[in-house]
Amino acid sequence: MAGSDENNPGGVVGGAPVPEGLRVGAGKIAVGNGQQRRALSNINSNIIGAPPYPCAVNKRVLSEKNVSSENDLPNDAHRPITRQFAAQMAYKQQLRPEENKKTTQSVSYSSKSEDCAILDVDDDKMADDFPVPMFVQHTEAMLEEIDRMEEVEMEDVAEESVTDIDSCDKDNQLAVVEYIDDLYKFYKKAEASSHIPRNYMDQQHDINERMRGILIDWLIEVHYKFELMEETLYLTVNLIDRFLAVQPVVKKKLQLVGVTAMLLACKYEEVSVPVVEDLILISDRAYSRKEVLEMERLMVNTLHFNMSVPTPYVFMRRFLKAAQSDKKLELLSFFIIELSLVEYEMLKFPPSLLAASAIYTAQCTIAGTKQWSTTCEWHTSYSEEQLLECVRLMVTFHQRAGSGKLTGVHRKYSTSKFGHAARTEPANFLLDFHL
Repeated sequence: MAGSDENNPGGVVGGAPVPEGLRVGAGKIAVGNGQQRRALSNINSNIIGAPPYPCAVNKRVLSEKNVSSENDLPNDAHRPITRQFAAQMAYKQQLRPEENKKTTQSVSYSSKSEDCAILDVDDDKMADDFPVPMFVQHTEAMLEEIDRMEEVEMEDVAEESVTDIDSCDKDNQLAVVEYIDDLYKFYKKAEASSHIPRNYMDQQHDINERMRGILIDWLIEVHYKFELMEETLYLTVNLIDRFLAVQPVVKKKLQLVGVTAMLLACKYEEVSVPVVEDLILISDRAYSRKEVLEMERLMVNTLHFNMSVPTPYVFMRRFLKAAQSDKKLELLSFFIIELSLVEYEMLKFPPSLLAASAIYTAQCTIAGTKQWSTTCEWHTSYSEEQLLECVRLMVTFHQRAGSGKLTGVHRKYSTSKFGHAARTEPANFLLDFHL
C-alpha cells in the first residue's frame, strides 16, 4: 500500500481518501514514508491555524496550566457529570506535573517522529488505560455510603409521617370518611363562635363558681345512674354554662337549671328519654312538673333553640382515634376530662384543646414520659407547647380527685365498669416539664 504520490494521487490511506481536515474518530494513524509524514504535518498545521471543521476536535491535554481559569477548561467540562466521568477528571487533576508532561507527549502529534505519528482524541479510551487509583475508590465508596444514609433518613421520615386513621373505615358508610375532615374543620370554626365567656359568673349575683361545681358533680352522678349516653353529659354542661352566661339565676333555682338542661340534652341525644317525673324524683321533689316545663321553655328561647354545638366529646372521639387508643387510654382520658368539666376555670380553654390535653395527659400518665405523635399533632392542630398550661391544671385535678367534697367523678371511675381509671397515679412529672 506504500507508494509515491503518483501511485496514490488522492492522498489515499488504507484505500480511503483523506480530506483536508482530519476526520474525528480516526484513532491512531500509522504512516509508512516521509512523504505521508509531510502531508500529515501540513494537515496538522492547517488544523492548528484554521478554524476547526464541525466534525473536528482540537483537544488539549489537562494540566495545571490549562485549568488555571474557567475559559481554559477542556471540552470535558461540557460533558454530563457522571460518577465515572467525575472519577476520571479527579484522576487527571491529581497527576503530577511530570506525569502530565509525559501524558501530553504520549498523546500529542509529532511530525518529526521517524517511525509514526499519533493523534488520540478518545478521552474515555485513554482513561480506561489507567487503573482506578485508590482515592477514587474511596470517593466512590463514600458516595455510596451517602446514598445509603439518605435512604435510611427517608425511611425515618416515612415512619414519622402522619398516619391515615380513616383507611380502615373506607367501607363503613357511617364513618363518612369522604366528609370527616370537612366536618371537623366546621367544628373548629363553630367552637370559636359558640365560646362561653370565661368570667360570666361576674354577672351572677346569687351564685358563684363553687355552686356551679357542686351542680356539675351531682349531674355526673345522675348521668351515671340513669345510664345515659356520654354525649348527653357534655351537652348538659354546655347548655348550663351558655344559659347562665346570659340569664341571671337565683340560688334556689340553680338545681332546676341543671335538671332542665339534662332533660333537653336527653331529648337531643338519647333514644329513650327519661320522663319528667324521674328527674323530679332525683332532685328530691324540690320542683314541680310545671316549674320544669317553664324552665325548659325559658332555656330553649334564651339559647335560640341552638343545641348543635361542638362539645369536648366530639373532639375526644376523633383525637382518640388519632392516638390509636386502647380501652385503658380511653377510660383514663374521659376520667381526666370529666374532672375538668367540674372546674369553672377550665372554661377559658376551647373544647378541642380540652380534649387534646386530656388525651395527652392520659398518654403521659400511662407511659411515664411525654407522648405526642405527629399524627396526634396533625389531627388536633395542637403542639405540646400549646397544651402545656391546660395539661398542668388537669394533673392537679387528678392529684386531688379523691379528696374534698367534689368526688363524684372519682367514685364513678373507681368502679370496674370504668377500669378503675381513678386509681392511676397522676403524671406529676408534667408539672415540672419544660419544652
